[in-house]
Amino acid sequence: MSINSALLAGVSGLTANSAALAAISQNIANVNTVGYKRTSGEFQTVINSQSQGAGFSAGGVLSTARHFTSQAGQLQRTSSNTDLGIAGQGFFVVTERPENLQVTDSRLFTRAGAFSVDNLGYLKNTAGLYLQGWPVDAEGNIATDPSDLGRLRTVNVGSVGGTAEATTRVQLNANIKSSQEVSPEAAAAAIAGPNAYDPAANSMAMWNPETGAGVKPDFEMTIPVSDSKGGQRTVAISFLKSTVPNQWYAEIRAIPASDVVTGTGLENGQIRTGMVAFTQDGRLDADAMTALGADALFSNVNDAKLTFGASDGAAPGAGAVNWAGGLGIDSQELSFDLTAATGGLTQYDSGSVVQAVLTNGTAFGNLSEIKINERGFVTAIFDNGVTRQIAQIALATFPSPDSLAQASGNAYRVSQGSGTYNLKAAGSGGAGLIGASQLEASTVDLSAEFTGLITTQRAYSASSKIITTADEMLAELINIKR
Repeated sequence: MSINSALLAGVSGLTANSAALAAISQNIANVNTVGYKRTSGEFQTVINSQSQGAGFSAGGVLSTARHFTSQAGQLQRTSSNTDLGIAGQGFFVVTERPENLQVTDSRLFTRAGAFSVDNLGYLKNTAGLYLQGWPVDAEGNIATDPSDLGRLRTVNVGSVGGTAEATTRVQLNANIKSSQEVSPEAAAAAIAGPNAYDPAANSMAMWNPETGAGVKPDFEMTIPVSDSKGGQRTVAISFLKSTVPNQWYAEIRAIPASDVVTGTGLENGQIRTGMVAFTQDGRLDADAMTALGADALFSNVNDAKLTFGASDGAAPGAGAVNWAGGLGIDSQELSFDLTAATGGLTQYDSGSVVQAVLTNGTAFGNLSEIKINERGFVTAIFDNGVTRQIAQIALATFPSPDSLAQASGNAYRVSQGSGTYNLKAAGSGGAGLIGASQLEASTVDLSAEFTGLITTQRAYSASSKIITTADEMLAELINIKR
């Protein structure tokens, strides 16, 4: 009967508009939820089969929820370094617990990037979900995989303790006075006279101003060196002008001498001895140094290196040096830049002076800050200036993100309609870049929602009128018998 179908159509209208009202209510309630994606009630007609000559039978309406998961919200600036937003189609990979994850544990996907560091050092968002990324291995490499969730680990910034960085490079910017008078010891060395300078028997490393032992350097500079544990060591370079024009005797030694163990040919903390030669225009003479060969401080000034063996290494051979056993530190190599464009080691007729000694080593430092860049690299910054990468945040993309299944905590699960995930690094494959100190705003437009609220209310009222009208018509039909 057509009246009965009208009643049922009215009921379907009430049901459909109730569902639409629920979707609007959900949107309005989440207008300030970070990373929330609006949902809309979509209507479709329901048609009953029609028989020829039997009149029309109303089918009604059916409401289904449509999720606008792929719609991006605006990124808004915050004051926290661990707040993250995505400018692209990617999703953060998150888990419900941080440790001991099994294959059966669910992995969720979210755009809610309000992460903070919990009491164990893990990055966790306001819904209690833990951020996943690819860890950095012991060699500083990151092994990414587009399909293996098992390679991901919960990002932990609390496991990074203090750190130190050993010195590996030294750049000198110093001048030695060219008109320096030749000392009696250097003059005697040229003729093998008494009290002559000798790097083995009467050296600059032996100089003691109180006793007068050894040979006083014409000029000396000191270089601070950080060892493998962040301890501070001192290396000195001493110069004594020779009788040969533009040539100087040089010694490199440790201060104190007890910091090193030396092999045959080195005494009193000496690390290396030899000659340094300059051109007539005051620059370091690489060709002359090469010609001096073994007599040069460094025969190849472009590859000037000092090597220290580890404290627990075998006894050093002739001309070799180890760190002292009591220090308990690792082996180390220092590369010297003696011909830097900004100066280097020079010999001009002005006062002997050190303009700068630049090294790259640092003392022990504690974690002071965590930075996350647009490529998702999580970097620990220490108060001694050292930086260390911890992990790279993984982003997931889907063929049909609007079909993802919703989960609590403003997160999503893989569904049959969404297709499988693809794990990508930020900035590749459409995943988008990561914005640190930014959060994605909700995609809810209040003006549109309130407009929808009005039209839904009117549609619900109209559907109720269908029911009351059909009821009145049925009442008239029943009253015919009277």
